[in-house]
Amino acid sequence: MCTVTFLPTSTGFILTHNRDEAPSRSPQHISREKVGDDVLLFPRDTKAGGAWIATAKSGKTACLLNGAFIKHQHDPPYRRSRGVMLLDFFEWKQAEDFFRDYDLDGIEPFTFLLFENATVTELRWDGAQRHLKTLSSEAPHFWCSSTLYPPEMQVRREQVFREWLNNTVFRPPSSVHRLPSTVHRLPSTVFRLHLTGSVGDPENDFVMNRGGRVRTVSITQVVAREEFVRMRYFDLLEGQRDKRQMLARERQNATG
Repeated sequence: MCTVTFLPTSTGFILTHNRDEAPSRSPQHISREKVGDDVLLFPRDTKAGGAWIATAKSGKTACLLNGAFIKHQHDPPYRRSRGVMLLDFFEWKQAEDFFRDYDLDGIEPFTFLLFENATVTELRWDGAQRHLKTLSSEAPHFWCSSTLYPPEMQVRREQVFREWLNNTVFRPPSSVHRLPSTVHRLPSTVFRLHLTGSVGDPENDFVMNRGGRVRTVSITQVVAREEFVRMRYFDLLEGQRDKRQMLARERQNATG
């Protein structure tokens, strides 16, 4: 996995995540569970029991992509699933403590993305070293898995995203321009991009399929605004859809 886009809005952000995985590992609904002192919304992996994206009452949203910078040698068994590690993150009070102190030895390389308090943090683990970077929360971002897409294909796929941005006349909230009057339709427009984005090759399109062995099994979207956070999930294999929402009041209560 996967393909991820981030769009800042005037009141929050839209995060959309295509999961590329073996078809046997696709759930059909969103779980709502307490983890530590937090309450999370996330689709649970049906094999390892972890998650690839989660949003919390506390205002944190995190997601995962397989691999760090380049395709690595898959060398199981691994000590802990990356998806379980993502759920472990929400048991830590401070993100910086997790990034510094969580034991990553024996965990397969990954890219971990955190969206919290108008910041975007990227942690890449290459199997030996942590690479931590803060990105602009006022600009759109695009990521795709290094294990499935070589550098030149990552560039082609991001070009599709950037061309879509230009065509939708998107403006970051930091600019003098406001978001278009169609902002209320923007989550659905982004979702449609994740369904239809194409480089002209079914094995590398946004919804990809490589002989049924690995394919895009689901799309998950988080819309975070001042008044609520909403998760939308679409299981592409069975056509099942689910949507859950937490109000801002619930999130404020959770953070005291």
